[in-house]
Amino acid sequence: MALCRVRSASSTLFNRLLRPSDLHNTTTYRYLSTETESLRDKMMRQMAHLDINSQIGSCMPLAAMRIGTIIHNIEVNPGQGGKLVRAAGTSAKILKEPTTSRYCLVRLPSGDEKLIDTRCRATIGTVSNPSHGAKKLRKAGQSRWLGRRPVVRGVAMNPVDHPHGGGEGRSKSSGNHGRCSLTPWGKPCKSGYKTASPKKKKKLSP
Repeated sequence: MALCRVRSASSTLFNRLLRPSDLHNTTTYRYLSTETESLRDKMMRQMAHLDINSQIGSCMPLAAMRIGTIIHNIEVNPGQGGKLVRAAGTSAKILKEPTTSRYCLVRLPSGDEKLIDTRCRATIGTVSNPSHGAKKLRKAGQSRWLGRRPVVRGVAMNPVDHPHGGGEGRSKSSGNHGRCSLTPWGKPCKSGYKTASPKKKKKLSP
């Protein structure tokens, strides 16, 4: 509301300053009035374009934004809905405007830079509640309220429950010396063991 009042006051001020009332020549007045109207429209467009704070919370395509705009809730495919940068207190930044290509370069909160279609929409601003990550839980039951179950080490289990279980003292070997760390299902989880399925690699390969 305050922004609308400021804009209306500025437009009336432009009208008073740029439209003289004491001119008698009609042709000169028409020429000056058209020139001042175009000048006023240009100035109003620049003010609306520069005032980013007035656009916080508005959703628009990436093609309508400029370099350095802070955005969140970004679409990956046009019309799909927001998928990226939706956690509390997160935001992304536009690094490159779509001048020739149809893709826009965006820096994500993780530091990765991703090319996103300019037809995808995003919301200007930052997600609220930035102190969400700094919140400390008062007791163990509070994490249970959030649906998080306890995490038990494999070394503390029996051999029937985990490959690291059993043995005397703190040993993961369970009688076999030199055994590497394993998942609860027996797959190696260190030493560069490949965990991706070959089917996915075939799909990703051109």
